[in-house]
Order: sequence, then structure tokens, then C-alpha cells
Amino acid sequence: MALKDVLIDELRDMYSAENQLVKALPKLAKGAIDKGLKKAFQDHLEETKGQVLRLRTVFELMGEKATGEHCNGMEGVIEEGADALEKDEEGASFDSGIIGAALRTEHYEIAGYEACIAMASGLGERKVVSLLTNNLREEVAAANKISKLAIPIIKRSAGEPEAEKKPKTGKEKYSAKKSKEDEQKAAQDL
Repeated sequence: MALKDVLIDELRDMYSAENQLVKALPKLAKGAIDKGLKKAFQDHLEETKGQVLRLRTVFELMGEKATGEHCNGMEGVIEEGADALEKDEEGASFDSGIIGAALRTEHYEIAGYEACIAMASGLGERKVVSLLTNNLREEVAAANKISKLAIPIIKRSAGEPEAEKKPKTGKEKYSAKKSKEDEQKAAQDL
């Protein structure tokens, strides 16, 4: 497979990821309790819409149709965000869970853009590199903003009393079972 084909596959993955986030970010914004965190998600939603448009331009420059190849990785990261929204936590502890999911999302995107930029650079696609670098800068800025907002939220969370332990939900039991299976599979190689 030629490098251009690999890049196109990666771009399709990023296009899918960004489109999934256009749907997920409003839910995080609605669920966040901290006003600063809520606004950060709302602001990043607008940036994400712009990133989708830039990716469409990238496809045009590459002579390809702007279509996504469903990004399973982003689907999983978004599912973690949805799980955080379903937790029984309250106050700053609730927002702390959302922050963790949001940072995983941003770092997933950062890694994707860094890979695409390296490939486009190797192909001499300067305009593509420039557009992708704009998206990367926004993702890095969003991650930094969330990290900065996290500091006082996590401090408040640390001062909140521990909640009474409740029985695990079916989803939590399934997740614990899968985690145990992962641990057992990895143990052979450790």
C-alpha cells in the first residue's frame, strides 16, 4: 500500500472521529456542572465543526471524496465519556470523571493528527500539512485548557466525602469481567 493510501485511510478515520465528536460534545457540555468546563466543551464544539470543514478541504486537495471510515477508537473513547455522564457522582467528582474522558479524547485526536501530518509532510503536501497543523493546534489548546480547568475541580473533588458504595450495575460488572480477562491475557507476557 502506498503512503498516500495510508494517509487517506488515516484521514478518513480522523474525519469520522471529528464527526462523532460533533454529536458527543453537546452531551458533555450539557452534563458538566462547572461553568468553565461547560463553556470549554461548547467552545471546542465550534472548533470541531471547523476541523470537519478543514478535513473536507484536505480531501479535496488530495483528490478524494470526503468520507469517513468509522473510527472505532473514537467510538470507544466517546463511550467512556458517556459512562462518566452516567455515574452517580455529584459535584466536582462528577466533573472529574468527565475531565478524564475529555482528556483521553483530546490525546487520541492529537496522536491522529500528528501521524497524518508526518505522512502528509513525507508526501510533500504542504497545504495539507498546514490545514492539519491548524487542527492539531486546536486539539493541543483544548487539552491544555481542560487540564488547567481540571486543577481546581480536582482539588474540590478531593475534599468531597466518599459516597456510600452501591451495588455494581450490569454494565459495571461486565466491564470488571472484561478488565479481569485483559489482565489474565497480559499476565502471560509480563
